[in-house]
Amino acid sequence: MNESPIALYRSVSSGHTALAVTGFGRQRIGTRIANRRLPIHAVVLVETGNGTLQTLKAGVQEINGPSLFWLPAGTLHSYGPTDGESWEERWVLFEGTLMADLIRQRLITPAEPAVRLQNLREMQHHFSALHSDFAAGDPLSLASAAATLHRIAVQAARQANSRKNGADDVRAELVIETLQRRAFEPTDMHALALEFGMSPATLRRHFQAALGLSPKAFQLRLRIDRAKQLLTTSDLSIEAISNAVGIEDAFYFSRLFQDREHCSPSAFRRQHRRL
Repeated sequence: MNESPIALYRSVSSGHTALAVTGFGRQRIGTRIANRRLPIHAVVLVETGNGTLQTLKAGVQEINGPSLFWLPAGTLHSYGPTDGESWEERWVLFEGTLMADLIRQRLITPAEPAVRLQNLREMQHHFSALHSDFAAGDPLSLASAAATLHRIAVQAARQANSRKNGADDVRAELVIETLQRRAFEPTDMHALALEFGMSPATLRRHFQAALGLSPKAFQLRLRIDRAKQLLTTSDLSIEAISNAVGIEDAFYFSRLFQDREHCSPSAFRRQHRRL
């Protein structure tokens, strides 16, 4: 795992709470957790790796990352990676009366607690947002963390219900990942579509459905975000940064940057360095 393991915990104020996050963690594990019960609810996101989850209601379920599974409070469970292997996971501990509603609405099903994810990026975004709010610790941020946890439940249920379209979703995810890797290289979108056996119109439709952006807009966002990183962490010239993100014309790059950030690259650098 590129990031260091973490574990954060907080107490919940007394009284009945609809939904409150009480813990967050991220780690790589290589050993199995056996016959454990938690006094509060948990959700575990397995980003990479393979193994199993066992509960009384679900029996033994295979876990193939990326996957997510729920552990209602009091559930006797065992889980972990295949012997000799490891997996990367994030986990959230929470409590509140809303859990019963989520189960009643079948957003969470104790008999089928595991969900094979077709869009890992979406879940990683939610877990990262939850982590940031939970770490901040103020009442507004903790309320935001609880709201994000509810969104995780909704999105997991949506992904579980879209299994019939799984092949298309997986293919779309592969195209997105490919464009991410090539974001700073010259890219022919027509050729990219043909590479994955689809038309340019289908490619655009997949991107719009998954990200709300066209392929070119997604690539531009990646390029500008990388440029912002370089502007604030290096002394490279604007021309060098433009070339580094795959835009050969520095004047065109500056215009694109201005359109998206409402300031020039030089002004962005000066504003950041005054902070």
